Amino acid sequence: MAFAHLHLHTEYSLLDGACRIKKLVQRVKELGMDACAITDHGVLYGAVEFYQACKDAGIHPVIGCEAYVCPDMEDKRVLSREYSHLILLCENEIHDGITAHEKSHK
Repeated sequence: MAFAHLHLHTEYSLLDGACRIKKLVQRVKELGMDACAITDHGVLYGAVEFYQACKDAGIHPVIGCEAYVCPDMEDKRVLSREYSHLILLCENEIHDGITAHEKSHK
């Protein structure tokens, strides 16, 4: 059975990720994996670089994001701002997930 990382932070997850995309893709290839996901915290800044590096290496890129979820974004009290993390992964070329991510920043 093949293994693929589906929750992975890169250098674009500030203060949380240390993986450099090119070195990550090289290591994934060395380990014989044929797919890998990127799920940086709240951003998609590394998605294009990751996609291109994976395609060049013959690895299936899975684009994703680790989103923050809380009950009420308008309530600024500390207790109501406790949040959970939700991993969002793109399944195909329909961009509903990306649209939802963009709307969450407005």
